[in-house]
Amino acid sequence: MKIAVDFDGTIVTHEYPKIGRDIPFAIETLKMLQKEQHQLILWTVREGDLLQEAVDYCKNHGLEFYAVNASYPGETTESAHYSRKIKADMYIDDTSVGGLPDWGIIYEMVRKGKSMMEVIQEQMETEVPKKAKRKWGIF
Repeated sequence: MKIAVDFDGTIVTHEYPKIGRDIPFAIETLKMLQKEQHQLILWTVREGDLLQEAVDYCKNHGLEFYAVNASYPGETTESAHYSRKIKADMYIDDTSVGGLPDWGIIYEMVRKGKSMMEVIQEQMETEVPKKAKRKWGIF
């Protein structure tokens, strides 16, 4: 799967233009996804030196991306089919409807190929045992 990942508010807390604090399990989860052969694209509004700071931050934490603000390595504005819109199978971004889910849920969504609602419902069913139905007159 090709996955586009935002930086500010997704990998680190949103303190743009500064780099915020680590969001728990973000980098660890992304590295696990890479080990499972998913291609990760850093997809951010950062440009120039601010973009390089984000790339370096991730690299210093052991996370390197397949591409940065591009659909594939080496894509440039001069490329024949360049588009600022990244072509990916999934987009992980804190500004999506409903906000950023927990990184454990994100991992399960990718691993199982399910929606967020399906993963949450599955977790609820395994964590909360179903109550036995009461019959009328028996307490």
